Amino acid sequence: MAGRRSGSALVALVVLLVALAGCGGRSAADSATADVQRLLDRRAAAVVDRDARAYERTGGGTQFADLRAVPVAAWSYRVTEVRRAGDTATADAELSYRVAGYDETPVTTRRTLRLSRDTDGRWSVVTDRPAKKSAQQLWDQGTVHLVRGRHSLVLGVGRSAQSLRDFADLADRAVPAVSDAWGGNWSRRVVLVVPKSLEGMAGLLGSPASSYRGIAAVTTGETGPRTRAPADRIIVNPDAFALLGDLGEQVVVTHETTHVATRARTTAATPLWLSEGYADWVGYRATGRTPVEAAPELSRAVAEDRVPTTLPDDEDFGFTGDASRLARSYESGWTACRMISDRWGEARLGAFYRAVGEHRERAGAVEEAMRTVLGTTPDAFTRDWRAYLRDQLA
Repeated sequence: MAGRRSGSALVALVVLLVALAGCGGRSAADSATADVQRLLDRRAAAVVDRDARAYERTGGGTQFADLRAVPVAAWSYRVTEVRRAGDTATADAELSYRVAGYDETPVTTRRTLRLSRDTDGRWSVVTDRPAKKSAQQLWDQGTVHLVRGRHSLVLGVGRSAQSLRDFADLADRAVPAVSDAWGGNWSRRVVLVVPKSLEGMAGLLGSPASSYRGIAAVTTGETGPRTRAPADRIIVNPDAFALLGDLGEQVVVTHETTHVATRARTTAATPLWLSEGYADWVGYRATGRTPVEAAPELSRAVAEDRVPTTLPDDEDFGFTGDASRLARSYESGWTACRMISDRWGEARLGAFYRAVGEHRERAGAVEEAMRTVLGTTPDAFTRDWRAYLRDQLA
């Protein structure tokens, strides 16, 4: 009996020591993570409160002056991992923020922060940068300046106030034009981001600059959900934008604004020929441009008896460096939407777009929408579209 009691006591003691050792190990790791989370909570509160001193007390990294102009309604970090090395640490965190008056849902991005601990055990931020393979935010590129329009917010780095005002004027004309064509329940507000250069644009998109050379602007944001559109940004390539005339500038901004308006009704079922073609249709809708003027590459193909046999696939819209092929893809989508507007009416074009987006997946979406909304089939539609090209572009 004595031996059994002794054995039980020994086992209990070993278990207790292991448990205490384990708790001690977890406590140290958890303590660092909790301390860093509290630090970043204070940093986030300082951003929302626009409190430069409170922000600076959390350490360095992004200078508060660089992001001060951004009117944030919410800003938060969620620490996902902390790797300590003595009095230094590297933290991975997810940053979420909303621009006041514009974002219904937050922008979310991954950040990597380097930290140091002082002799009193307090952590502070040394650097706050985009995580590997994550896109930059505009304030990572310098001090952000802001111009407000009636329906727009323009954020820029390395741009003059007049340049940003010009973009706001373009957006303020685009929003009513898009609302007139699309209608629907959308915010009727847009955010434009204007970096200093093509390289700055590429940094904001997390892609090589070569991917966007010659592309004047793109709209970010995931498709859907249907009930609440995500935070969209129209990101400008100032190098390409500078080559456009007044009409081209307005068409581009109206096109991108259309993507913002239609985002909640654009899903995985929506082919790019429809989403890009519809955005071009809205962009050109009130310009008075003829089909030959608006679709020069496709007009050239028709003149050379190279009428496309099918509508473009999604892959045809890739930024591959073949500018002529890309232009024909956009022009094909635009002429298809223009044909629907001419033959079935503008309201039916909008209904067709929405009907396609109601589907969860691509298979059958266009076919059913053509049948129920337009009373036609894909084969018949393609034959009519090819005839339309010969008629309009000859």
